[in-house]
Amino acid sequence: MFKSSLKTLEQFKKVLSELPNGCYSQTCQILSNATIGQHTRHIIELYLCLINGYEVADVSYDKRERNTKIEEDVDFALKQLTYIQMNLTKPNKAIKVTYELADEEVCLDSNYFREVMYNLEHTIHHQALIKIGVRHFSTQEIPESFGVAPSTIEYRKVCAQ
Repeated sequence: MFKSSLKTLEQFKKVLSELPNGCYSQTCQILSNATIGQHTRHIIELYLCLINGYEVADVSYDKRERNTKIEEDVDFALKQLTYIQMNLTKPNKAIKVTYELADEEVCLDSNYFREVMYNLEHTIHHQALIKIGVRHFSTQEIPESFGVAPSTIEYRKVCAQ
């Protein structure tokens, strides 16, 4: 699990580090006027929220800090991704996850490993959107596996045989 997460984050850093100048924080109509940086910020903040909530075993993704520096500065985002890679591997333990839904707060029992997997799946989803944005702005080579779930990759291999 950690191996997949760390590999996905490393691949993400490589794609971001090779982006053409200016496209990281440029709005993209095909992404509903979001930016690659905004999708990157979302990924980073969820991981940081989990890592920061680990010690107290209490996570609220809805109350995360929304740091615009992450979405505007690709170098800062890359440093945050490295920080996540260095701090993600931890022992499993029970964690409380709180969600704010309209007029109620919902608290669910979870565990660290489950939340790492949630973040990995969420990362892959946003990477698929980022891939669309990168292709909109440039001809940058992007790994075929970027933004694709490992189970989908395996399924495609089986179908190709």
